[in-house]
Amino acid sequence: MRLLVTLEQFWNDVRAQKLRTILTVLGITWGTVSVVVLLAFGVGLERQSRKSMHGMGDGIVVMFPGTTTKVFEGYPDGRPVRFREDDVRVLEREVSDIEAISPEYTNGGTPVRLGKSSTTPLITGVYPIYGDLRNIIAEPGGRFLNDQDLQHRRRVAVLGDEIRNLLFGGESAVGKQVMVGETPFVVIGVMEKKTQNSSYNRRDSERLFIPASTHQAVFGDRYLNNIIYRPTSPAVSETVEAQVFQTMGRKLRFDPTDEDAMGIWDTGDADKFMSYFFIGFNLFMGIIGSFTLTVGGIGVANIMYVVVRERTREVGIKRSVGARRRDILFQFFMEAFVIVFAGATFGFVISFVLVELLGMLPIQEFVGTPTVSLEVAGVTMALLALIAVLSGYFPARKAAMLDPVECLRA
Repeated sequence: MRLLVTLEQFWNDVRAQKLRTILTVLGITWGTVSVVVLLAFGVGLERQSRKSMHGMGDGIVVMFPGTTTKVFEGYPDGRPVRFREDDVRVLEREVSDIEAISPEYTNGGTPVRLGKSSTTPLITGVYPIYGDLRNIIAEPGGRFLNDQDLQHRRRVAVLGDEIRNLLFGGESAVGKQVMVGETPFVVIGVMEKKTQNSSYNRRDSERLFIPASTHQAVFGDRYLNNIIYRPTSPAVSETVEAQVFQTMGRKLRFDPTDEDAMGIWDTGDADKFMSYFFIGFNLFMGIIGSFTLTVGGIGVANIMYVVVRERTREVGIKRSVGARRRDILFQFFMEAFVIVFAGATFGFVISFVLVELLGMLPIQEFVGTPTVSLEVAGVTMALLALIAVLSGYFPARKAAMLDPVECLRA
């Protein structure tokens, strides 16, 4: 009942001071829009960046051969380190925390032809597990390499989506033959288009994947371009790296502490960096938006102080007929709360509309799709609640502490 009376009094005051109330509500509305939209952009950018980064693979480590910089067991420094396929089997056998591993042969100088169409992709020889490691997913109707392809040295190929477009246009490629140099290969799959902001050598969309055994037989390569593996858990990544250096150093005769002997690219480190970066980035965006919301809250507090001054005599009359201080406190506090609530409601509605409209723009590849997540809504509502409490409590407290006699004299 008391709440209804308070709301009725608030409505009468709004009708008497329409412009002032509208401007105050708009201040909260604009502040809410600033916080929600800025944080929505932050969430969209973070999700797009992670999606692009994980296009290369989830939690993978890429090993590249390097050059020794330390003398070891009579061997001079400056020796090139080269990987062979049996190194992969040794690592798989001796490093128990490696979950999956594949060699990677590459050839970038052999043309791939279909009729008069020709291109020179990066021809990559790998194990079947490579598809899982690198998120190479075949389009429906096709498949990635399997163990039988590897075992029997089949002349089969999986095309990157751009290679398919260059050679086949809009036609289906699965089951058809392409010429790799002078050797015919059957296309067994086409990679689904994926977002990928980083790689090595070339993007996966510009590659042609064949079994490692076939690559070795066709091109006669003795050495690998690199080795790729995934630890069982990101927590053991550093331990696995140390074990890899120990194992490879023992097999290839280099000092295990010689970090230049092999290059290690741990994408898990990029994940950690990305997490810390976006914590700071979203915090920064939230602070910028909260400044605008704080200004709106200060506007509410100032207006409420003006209201208290204008209604001093009213407070005196209410106190003289039995109203308690907490009744006066509740009345003015609720009026401030209603202003903030109205502004927040309009702000959320406008924010959702803006986010939907911005999501229709062709900017997803660069900044992602702005998203009002539960976290964004929760942070905004927490800020609004704090603004409502601070902007309403102090003016209401001032009104409650007024001396009834002084109020009636005023």
